[in-house]
Amino acid sequence: MAEGKRYFVTGGAGFIGSHLVDRLLAEGNQVTAYDKLALGRSQWLDQASRHDRFSLVQADMLDAGTLTRTMAGHDVVCHLGANTDIPGGAADPQLDLKNCTIATSNVLEAMAANDVHQLLFASSAAVYGESPLNPTPEEVGPLLPISPYGAAKLACEGLISAYCHLHDIRAWQFRFANVVGGRMGHGVIYDFVRKLRVDPHVLQILGDGQQQKNFFLVEDCVDGMLFAFRHPGGRQCDIFNLGSDSSLKVTDVARLVVEEMGLRDVEFRYTGGRRGWPGDVPEYFHDVTKMRNLGWTAKRSATDAVRIAVGRLTAQAEPAPV
Repeated sequence: MAEGKRYFVTGGAGFIGSHLVDRLLAEGNQVTAYDKLALGRSQWLDQASRHDRFSLVQADMLDAGTLTRTMAGHDVVCHLGANTDIPGGAADPQLDLKNCTIATSNVLEAMAANDVHQLLFASSAAVYGESPLNPTPEEVGPLLPISPYGAAKLACEGLISAYCHLHDIRAWQFRFANVVGGRMGHGVIYDFVRKLRVDPHVLQILGDGQQQKNFFLVEDCVDGMLFAFRHPGGRQCDIFNLGSDSSLKVTDVARLVVEEMGLRDVEFRYTGGRRGWPGDVPEYFHDVTKMRNLGWTAKRSATDAVRIAVGRLTAQAEPAPV
């Protein structure tokens, strides 16, 4: 894929979105970030704002008119905008219905109206629910998510598939593992850092600490997305598991956070139960064979990703919301 394309990035001021914007600009592309700045932060685009090839549109994806108007003239849509608070979405399912599913419908309508035919979509491993097969390949089914977030992302995948066939769109859909790094504002690492800043002697851990997840550095996430996009296969609407090939238990993550923060003799207190919160999938393991066969693997292990993320978060004055 040649450089110099015009990219439209929803959620462009968010955690993953702002890293993607930086990468695309560094390659010489033109980039528009579309973000309502409810969770994203404009300062995460400070580096991007130095480029005359960059613009920020502060608007909501539920504003279909502004979305359609500002998307005009772009070649590629990278759709990362969504509610990213899974526990919050479980408490108020309207968050995911509106900010994931309806927002994605609006993005697809805007693409059709503007004759844009390439889409990169940030889906999630949450679509799998509690998979009967681990490691979990992309072809496993039926998909039965256990959170409104996972259900909304699965609905988005279905809408994207339909629009690909109706409007000659080509889509790359990525089911992310736990993406970590600087600028993140939710998730277990963020939670542990925040709690230990308040009390460096006791750490409350949701669940039993045996939950096991794949952790994945944000730069690897961006790199994997763009690699798949630039090495297309034969499918008009394709799906990829995107993550590292290693995982960690939550208690191991806690130990790494304590170590990286230079703390000692921290007492771990568990709230109990198999899940950290309603909708939490206790264990999932990505099968990343498809990306490996394409020629790509993550550069960092889950352990390295956690260590790097802790270092970046603790370097911030206060971990900020995404």
